[in-house]
Amino acid sequence: MAGKKDEAIIEKLAEDVKKNNLIDPEYYKLYNVKSGLRNENGTGVLVGLTQVGAVHGYLVDIGEKVPDEGMLIYRGIDLKDIVSGFQKEKRHGYEEVSYLLLFGKLPTNSELDEYKQLLGRSRTLPRSFTENMILKNPCKDIMNKLQRSILVSYSYDENPDDISVKNMLRQSIELIARFPTIIAYGYQAKSHYFDNKSLFIHSPRPDLGTAENILHMIRPDNKYTEKEAELLDLSLVIHAEHGGGNNSAFATHVVSSTGTDTYSAISTAVGALKGPKHGGANLKVLKMIDNIKENINSWGDRGEIKDYLMKILKKEAFDKTGLVYGMGHAVYTLSDPRAIHLKKKANELAQEKGRMEEFELYKSVEELTVELFKEIKGPDAVISANVDFYSGFVYDMLNIPHELYTPLFAAARISGWCAHRIEQVVSDKKIMRPAYKNVIGKREYIEIAKR
Repeated sequence: MAGKKDEAIIEKLAEDVKKNNLIDPEYYKLYNVKSGLRNENGTGVLVGLTQVGAVHGYLVDIGEKVPDEGMLIYRGIDLKDIVSGFQKEKRHGYEEVSYLLLFGKLPTNSELDEYKQLLGRSRTLPRSFTENMILKNPCKDIMNKLQRSILVSYSYDENPDDISVKNMLRQSIELIARFPTIIAYGYQAKSHYFDNKSLFIHSPRPDLGTAENILHMIRPDNKYTEKEAELLDLSLVIHAEHGGGNNSAFATHVVSSTGTDTYSAISTAVGALKGPKHGGANLKVLKMIDNIKENINSWGDRGEIKDYLMKILKKEAFDKTGLVYGMGHAVYTLSDPRAIHLKKKANELAQEKGRMEEFELYKSVEELTVELFKEIKGPDAVISANVDFYSGFVYDMLNIPHELYTPLFAAARISGWCAHRIEQVVSDKKIMRPAYKNVIGKREYIEIAKR
């Protein structure tokens, strides 16, 4: 840590840095630059092609964005049909979805069994990895631990830089299998060294799927119910992929276009997901709901809830950003299909756990935010709950520690990231190199004595 004198110097320099890096917003209009890679109507700028996934949330009619029901597509197949398919057969779906994303087709029974066995044999971390990388270097932030562990995995790979499809596929399968182990052990180390709790390092079981292994490894007694495993599996399925335009998938494409190794590309994706604007929003929802609980007298009083939500929107309450977290999305307008699936299961679990009053509070916040949005912006304005609105509540009911919420997102999305990486290397040989307009103009160098 810097001393007081150094802190004062850095604080003064920070003011210069802020002043000399702020670009006048008018320049974006002047040079027709799409800030955030978004068009003026809110649609994303088209920057690439993909077969991995697609996100549908609106139609475009003569340049105008027209709201539509949301759809999430994995390799051309509607997520709704995928979920319906494996749930109807009363089995877990994440491994099937992972196979679909990686290989571009639905597996047969024998192909799925073979893939599950591959993952099962790859879940154990390399020799000495747990001791040297995780236990000797514990971290308060599990996403940081995950990112560093991915980079260190390069050192344990005898052929890390080979970007042939066969080698990238082998690396992808190992990472998909090991992400749950890394985040579980990272959490156990954090719990022990920073929270003074007992240390539990449970070996992954090759006979268990991804969701079951996560619950098996993060819990001291290894115990979980089938309902819990089913719900966590669903959460992994709906988080596995979200098109090439989401920030972490796009980052994977950008870095992979340089020809770099798999570990560098995937660690970049984890770094992108770690940001609160991307993967950490469900924690914000939990904190907001806790704040609402503290400031209303009755969870069932919709009028009181609505009044407090108005204060949040007016930047008078909670974190004073004017945001109702978990509501709204960059693509989805009328609905987020992921939120629909989670809401249904959250209702079932809330009944089982005796937390229906709390579930009804979430529902009221969702419905009243939609009402307020129309009152403030007009009757045609649309907003809907996104996946983050219910996912934090679901994880809380599953007794999953808050520190693991975003890492669980990563453990699901790794399948999509690996699919996007392979697609980029196979399909587009050019390094991504967009243009930036320099707006500072020409300046003269001044000798140091004359400054």
